Amino acid sequence: MRTTYATLTTWRRADGCWVRAAGHYVARLGKNGLSSNRREGDGTTPTGTFRIGRTFYGNEANPGVRFSYRRLRCGDWWDEDPRSPTYNSFQHVACGTKPPFAGGSEGMWQQPRPYPHLAVIEYNTHHVVPGRGSGIFLHAQTGGPTIGCISLRKDQLVAVLRWLRPGAKPVI
Repeated sequence: MRTTYATLTTWRRADGCWVRAAGHYVARLGKNGLSSNRREGDGTTPTGTFRIGRTFYGNEANPGVRFSYRRLRCGDWWDEDPRSPTYNSFQHVACGTKPPFAGGSEGMWQQPRPYPHLAVIEYNTHHVVPGRGSGIFLHAQTGGPTIGCISLRKDQLVAVLRWLRPGAKPVI
């Protein structure tokens, strides 16, 4: 539970059996390991099985994914303020405007290194519990552990994001 490393492997169904599609990719996890009871700001990656969000985001152009893709721009935030009514969701405010939420919320467009492309891991997104944790993504590695996300080398991230199919209802 204290590790900051994992192996990410993609699997597909073939004739009722699971078959490895790609990977064994070295992934990085939260700086404080894994948790089955993640809390906002604790630096852990939540354990469990979670859906992949319907929209991918990125500071770079769409790399050829099959999901809806939003190119990040000034004013694109992930609300990580547990007191906010839009906690744990993507929000856009006018560029240069202070958002109505605070906490550890991050301007996603200001993070080109981890977010050239990302997929939202739907942790605490359906029936959101304030303080349970927010902003869990599959994104690019930056040279160390994450603050709760799962990260891959950029080329591997792109390969995985291109491989994912919305109709398959992928999970991680």
